[in-house]
Amino acid sequence: MDFGATIDSILQKIGDLIEPVGRLVQETHLPEQIKEVDFSGLFSNPWFLVPFIALVGYLLYKKALRDLIILGAVLAIWWASGTQYMQTLVVNGELQVNKVLPVLFGGAAILGFIIYLLFGRSD
Repeated sequence: MDFGATIDSILQKIGDLIEPVGRLVQETHLPEQIKEVDFSGLFSNPWFLVPFIALVGYLLYKKALRDLIILGAVLAIWWASGTQYMQTLVVNGELQVNKVLPVLFGGAAILGFIIYLLFGRSD
């Protein structure tokens, strides 16, 4: 049994599955749209603010602390993605490994915490 060929075929299948998602992200310019979000304008816009406050109020009413923590983590990750530190991860087209590792381990810790909240604890 040739494991190299098997791994290559598996990776090819994974690549075939991921390729349409990559094309969709490129066609919709999603990273640029996220980068250009006006946070102060967003949080003063009633079309965003009213549903957001309603969601937080509903989660408080239902005492869904787990969901509030996850919502806070998502907002914190969104905020952190726009910081100056994140802008310096790639310099002159080269990835700065010494700056990427803290982001990688921090993301893994947050993801592990969210998985723990969703599956590890009983209510």
